[in-house]
Amino acid sequence: MNVILLDNVENLGSIGDLVKVKPGYGRNFLIPHGKAALATPENMKAIEARRAELESAAAGEMAAAKSRFEAINGTELVITANAGTEDKLFGSVGPIDIVDAFEKIQIQVERSEVRMPDGPIHELGEFPVGVHLHSEINAEIVVRVVTAE
Repeated sequence: MNVILLDNVENLGSIGDLVKVKPGYGRNFLIPHGKAALATPENMKAIEARRAELESAAAGEMAAAKSRFEAINGTELVITANAGTEDKLFGSVGPIDIVDAFEKIQIQVERSEVRMPDGPIHELGEFPVGVHLHSEINAEIVVRVVTAE
């Protein structure tokens, strides 16, 4: 299936690129989320006419992501949790807990932006966590899990 990208898509292309994708990916993700349009001659002409508008919108999103990066990058979040012997948590600390900790310091982060490659945290200590703000911008934070006293 050939589609024209309406937005920068990570690992696929940038605005206005004509790319070939699997039908399910195009039909179920790219087109419904407004990231692509079918590659018909009419759509290709319409995209070329709107290219400047789409690129300026993408530049605005990039600028907003850069300002959020400045506020978020290097932040240390302290999350309290109940722990047993050997510093093992009763439960875990996941993306929802990290989003809640950001809300306490008045920074807006979506759950889908939190990247935890090793999965939820199950013990006390300091852990690096990524925050994916834009297809080209990733911030690093430190999550310090301490015992609730």
